[in-house]
Amino acid sequence: MCGIFAYCNSLKEKSRKEILEILCQGLARQEYRGYDSAGLGIDGDKPGEVIFFKEVGKVAGLRKQIASSTVDMNKTFVSQVSIAHTRWATHGVPSKDNCHPLRSDPTAEFCVVHNGIVTNSAALRLVLQKRGYTFESETDTEAVAKLLKYVYDNQADKKNLTFTDLVKSVLKELEGSFAFVFKSTHFPNQIVTARRGSPLLIGVKTDKKLKVDFVDVEFAGQDKDMKVETLQPTSPSALLAPPSANPKVLRTQSRAFMSEDGLPQPIEFFVASDASAVVEHTKRVLYLEDDDIAHIDNGELHIHRLRRKDDRDQSPAQIASTRTIETLEIELAAIMKGKFDHFMQKEIYEQPESVVNTMRGRVNFDTSQITLGGLRAYLPIMRRGRRIVFIACGTSYHSCIATRAIFEELTEIPVSVELASDFLDRKTPIFRDDVCVFLSQSGETADTILALRYCLERGALCVGVVNTVGSTLSRETHCGVHINAGPEIGVASTKAYTSQYIALLMMALQMSEDRISLTERRNQIIAGLLAIPAQIKKVLEMDSAIQQLAQTVAQNKSLLLMGRGFQYATCLEGALKIKEISYMHSEGVSSLVNSNTVLSHSFDENMPVIIIMTQDSLYPKVQSAFAQITARKAQPIVLCNEGDDGIPANAKTIRVPKTVDCLQGMLNIIPMQLLSYHLAVNKGYDVDFPRNLAKSVTTE
Repeated sequence: MCGIFAYCNSLKEKSRKEILEILCQGLARQEYRGYDSAGLGIDGDKPGEVIFFKEVGKVAGLRKQIASSTVDMNKTFVSQVSIAHTRWATHGVPSKDNCHPLRSDPTAEFCVVHNGIVTNSAALRLVLQKRGYTFESETDTEAVAKLLKYVYDNQADKKNLTFTDLVKSVLKELEGSFAFVFKSTHFPNQIVTARRGSPLLIGVKTDKKLKVDFVDVEFAGQDKDMKVETLQPTSPSALLAPPSANPKVLRTQSRAFMSEDGLPQPIEFFVASDASAVVEHTKRVLYLEDDDIAHIDNGELHIHRLRRKDDRDQSPAQIASTRTIETLEIELAAIMKGKFDHFMQKEIYEQPESVVNTMRGRVNFDTSQITLGGLRAYLPIMRRGRRIVFIACGTSYHSCIATRAIFEELTEIPVSVELASDFLDRKTPIFRDDVCVFLSQSGETADTILALRYCLERGALCVGVVNTVGSTLSRETHCGVHINAGPEIGVASTKAYTSQYIALLMMALQMSEDRISLTERRNQIIAGLLAIPAQIKKVLEMDSAIQQLAQTVAQNKSLLLMGRGFQYATCLEGALKIKEISYMHSEGVSSLVNSNTVLSHSFDENMPVIIIMTQDSLYPKVQSAFAQITARKAQPIVLCNEGDDGIPANAKTIRVPKTVDCLQGMLNIIPMQLLSYHLAVNKGYDVDFPRNLAKSVTTE
């Protein structure tokens, strides 16, 4: 929802120009998370001075402001802390006043960047105003900055007050979801970060190999020199050996990041909302968990826990006692546009490769077998479930609708699809023999995560389907599947949809492998999966024809997409893409023959209609709907299969290859993605950064 980036170096000399470039580049990599305004705060020339740069709009505007400033760019820093932020407005319009970092007072004793929403900010603001504090912005975040100063000013023993303790005191007063990074003139070269419900990670870069690959979590009253024999890394990737292999390493050394010779070394820390912001600097990252507070000071990283009501009854042994430093697998090239004009265009064209990556190592085409390792241990429970509940938002929700029918056909288990926010609003009954499947590209969608915790409390088996390794959803579900689509930078999701589609289909196939009666159907679908990448490439060859079609469609104000059965989800997702980036009114409706509302009131002869008429068991019924809309003087654009002679010769057509009925939607959606892209380009809109839309919605 917003992008956070912070940079801290210790014993590593950097010029101000280098620091500003690191910050701007880190923000640019996360611009898909928010692009209403961008700002940063760096150390000034005098002790205790903070210099701010803020600009409405994108990071490019911030770069221009920095280039025209008179600040000494050649000044060097051996140790320093800088924070930066790219905003997606929730409280207050996009403006320089509302742009982060936000300060506690004119001298910026404390400044903060924030992702999320502080739900009790109005009450805090009222209390602080009564105590004489004047607010400069309309944001919820400024109340946090001023609360920090208020708590600090009222401390009797400031000498023994640590930055971490101060932040803990403030966090206990806050409600809502957040990721914070704090900077203070009272604690030079120190940085404190905290998260609850919003993603945050720390990248670590050193010249020499680290002595240890983990950081222990510090609990109140803990012996700081306790040996690490009792510590067990909890990395989901299990890449690291247990630290007990080196029993002489002390906890304090795990925090100091010493080199193998045991000496302190130059080190750089990168704090970010997304791994894409740090991958060009380091691939060694540490993911913070909810209620973690990380404190960086003098080259050391300390991680504390904010103990809450729900874990007060737990001992430290029951809470993960380490945060492992993991290795990112994404490459810098994956987050660059390359030869393409936009990230969305690049990601549409990556789909032949991304669907292969989703299937790689999981589908054996020789034996027609599916193996999803993350589900293997839970398959008996899933097969015994009395119902399957899909819970998701937006595009992920549409991928659930697209595969619901095949799930029910193969598993013979009732399936319901829930919009996460509505699911929570209704307080939907969930039972211990339910299987709840949660989908999210980012793994950080707030409503979906809250729905997950709701289901966990009620004892249901919770399965995650995500694209982002180490995300909240992937950590908190019992089991799951990574879709392996690769980084998706374009705000409007494309390749994640097709990869989620395949991941869910593979899940249904694996769950049904104990049913001999369905062997022929399963083999048919798996054979279809083998052909899908080449068929997607063939659809992409239609790009120029779709571009010409977009010029015709763009002359209208509305567009109707009609289909039924497996293609109803294609209509919903296609309409969503068109609305998201071209701002054209578009609706996906079911082409029911007996639906007077759809056929009589949804369009007139001037409204363009796209009707999906690919061949499956419902083809005759869709033909009847086609006859009815043409009788009402509509001139529909028909999305049909190659070689289909049942389409009138004078009809405008988009012809795609024919595949298995349950896979056809994967091919049909690609012309709709291309159409939405070209509509937006024709209208001169910013394809990758559509207005009022963020990639990862981390608030309710």
